Amino acid sequence: MPDEVHECFLEIREAATHELVTVIELLSPTNKSRSDGRSQYVKKRLQVLHSATSLVEMDMLRGGEPMPMANLPQSDYRILISRAWERPAGQLYPFDLRDPIPEVPIPLRAGEPEPKLHLNQLLHELYDQVRYDLRIDYNKEPEPRLDEEATAWADRLLREVKVRS
Repeated sequence: MPDEVHECFLEIREAATHELVTVIELLSPTNKSRSDGRSQYVKKRLQVLHSATSLVEMDMLRGGEPMPMANLPQSDYRILISRAWERPAGQLYPFDLRDPIPEVPIPLRAGEPEPKLHLNQLLHELYDQVRYDLRIDYNKEPEPRLDEEATAWADRLLREVKVRS
């Protein structure tokens, strides 16, 4: 049987009209790395970028090719904010493994205040609530592997918080 994967995303819609305002995408290994999943996602991404809908695209995966963008700086991770009324311009928030995840604005309508998404805080709270420290074997190397400098940094950090022996 073929393995079918259903990708989830978040839509922000106008309450009164149900009109789509913003799409928030968290890239998965399927829509970033696998050729069929990637091509389907890139097609969807282009549809959003050619519409009156804003896009928030979060690439929190070190592996795979980054999504196509002009002047893409080297970074481990990136968050793209593409406001429908500012295209083709957009805001890119690149960051690396050792950096906190930046707070990002969530575009609504032009001229409306943009709430900030505090992903770093949210991730830490989720990690604590779900008790990932009990689920993840921190003695194993991550995939994809880190470079030598990042490996040493991660090892020191994991030993400090006593999840690696």
